Amino acid sequence: TMNNTTKCHDDHTLDKYLFPFVYSVVVLISIPINCISLYASCIQVRKKNELAVYLFSLSLADLLYSLILPLWIDYAWNGDDWRLSTLLCRISAFLMYMNFYTSTAFLACISIDRYLALVHPLKLQHLRTRRFSLIVSIIVWLLESILNSVILVNKEVFSDPCNFTNHTLCYDKYPLEPWQARINLFRICSGYLVPLIIIVFCYYKIYQVVKYNQATVDEEKKKVRKLILNITVTFIVCFTPYHVMLLIRSIKEPQTTDPQILQSMYKVYRVTQALTSLNCIADPILYCFVSETARTDIQNLLRCCFCRRERERDQAKHHALCSSATKDRALITYRTSCETET
Repeated sequence: TMNNTTKCHDDHTLDKYLFPFVYSVVVLISIPINCISLYASCIQVRKKNELAVYLFSLSLADLLYSLILPLWIDYAWNGDDWRLSTLLCRISAFLMYMNFYTSTAFLACISIDRYLALVHPLKLQHLRTRRFSLIVSIIVWLLESILNSVILVNKEVFSDPCNFTNHTLCYDKYPLEPWQARINLFRICSGYLVPLIIIVFCYYKIYQVVKYNQATVDEEKKKVRKLILNITVTFIVCFTPYHVMLLIRSIKEPQTTDPQILQSMYKVYRVTQALTSLNCIADPILYCFVSETARTDIQNLLRCCFCRRERERDQAKHHALCSSATKDRALITYRTSCETET
């Protein structure tokens, strides 16, 4: 329970406008580009490209999260008031955290794969097979499902302690329960810090090898630098603010009773949570940087769709011209028959 509730009132105005705007943009962009990314990665998996397996999993995680964002839009638009079933709240929270931590895991897997390919091209080749990457991907999905299953079994709907209108919060609440704080600290270490260390280490080593390799042309060096920069920036922008606030909340909240401090921390935390959804847009764009063949497959798909549309338009024009010509012929025949009769 929270003391001094008379000092505490939050109408959730920030959430009401911030989340529907950010999430709507993410839904409109993320769903089509992740579908295209899934298609391109499927083609590459068939060609026994081990990197495509990780990219497929990354796109799938982003797509699943994007599909449940309309539920979070409804939640935020109603002033952080969950009006749907408790089960839907649990599933939505589960898929949200699955996206966060499968994304960081698969970004780390991609980094390791690039590290092995560029730093140790002749060693450990058995770790760069389609079969091995499939096994790793299945393990990641299973581990994350097990670790996040706590969301599915615990109570995830709470009354807002800082709102006189009896709003119902879904999963994220303040102050955090001690068990939530412990799980968050574990998530920060295993789901954020470990992948971040792997990514920084791998790309530092890759940068060193490429920089001092005389055989690598300048154009290739630029591509590698761009890839390193994009993945690192995406990871830091999308996940670092959120996990910093999660750490602060997990340490401070169980001991804090001041409602205004709790409310302020929660508001900043919610803004950082909105940032994490941009990951769903960034990942497919990264895919184009990572794989040259993927870009070709996507270009071929778009060209094919464009050509099909052009062909349908031409057929429609042809059909219209044919029907018009048929009508003209019928009219001429009718007039000729009338003239013959007279």
